Amino acid sequence: MPPQPPGPPYAPRPPRVPAALPVLPYRKPTRGRDYWVLDDVLPDVDAVRERCLAKDEDDWVKGHPYTSETWPGLRTMPGLEPGELARVERLVRQATGARELWVQRAPGGGTLDHNCVQVVGEGESEPRPHTDSRALCRYAAVLYLNPGVPKDCGTSFYRQSLPGGRLGGNIVQAPHTNLVEALGTRFVAPDAFEEDVRVPHRYNRLLLYHANLVHSATGYFGRTPAEKRMTAVFFWMA
Repeated sequence: MPPQPPGPPYAPRPPRVPAALPVLPYRKPTRGRDYWVLDDVLPDVDAVRERCLAKDEDDWVKGHPYTSETWPGLRTMPGLEPGELARVERLVRQATGARELWVQRAPGGGTLDHNCVQVVGEGESEPRPHTDSRALCRYAAVLYLNPGVPKDCGTSFYRQSLPGGRLGGNIVQAPHTNLVEALGTRFVAPDAFEEDVRVPHRYNRLLLYHANLVHSATGYFGRTPAEKRMTAVFFWMA
C-alpha cells in the first residue's frame, strides 16, 4: 500500500458546554411569611459578646484561611446559655406559630452547628448562596453579635440568574433536601445567583427564615476578632 498523505493536524476537542442548570421554583421572600426580623432579642447581649471574645484560642474551631476546611473563620459551641436560648426559642415559636421546636440529629448521630457562634472577617469569605438541609431543619436563624459591623454585612436572599437575563427561582423543594441536590452539582458559575432581598445587619437582631430559601451572608468585615462579623446561628425542626 503506497504511503498515505499525512492526515489533518490533531484538533483539540471543543470545550464542553456545561449543561443548563435546573430552574428552581420562585417565591418572593416576604417578611412575616418567609422570614422574620426580631430586634433587641437578648436583654444582655453585651454579656454574650464579651463571653465569646473572652474564650481561649483552643475554644475555637478553625476554618479557612487557618486550615484546609472550606467553611470560613472561627466557630465555637455553645453560643448562648440555656436561659438565653430559651428566650430566643420562645420568640421563634411566637413568630412562626410553631408549637414545638427541636434540633434534628445529623446522619450518623452527629450534631448540627446549632447555637454556634461564627466569627468571619473581611477577606476570609465572600457571599456563598446556599440552602440549609430540609432533612435537618425547617427554620434557620442568625443573631448578629457585633455592634460595629456595617449594615451591608447582614444576610441576603438570592434567586437564580439565568442565561439571557432571565431570572429563576430560590426554593429547594421535595424530593431534594438541599441546593446541591436540586441543581445536581456543587459547582456553579459565580454569577449563577443574584441578590433578591437584603436584611441589614443590626446588633442584637435575630433574622429567622425558612431554611430552604437560597441565602448567604451579604458580606464580611473586620481584621481583628473584636471587629469581625460575629453571629450565632440556629437550626430547628418544627
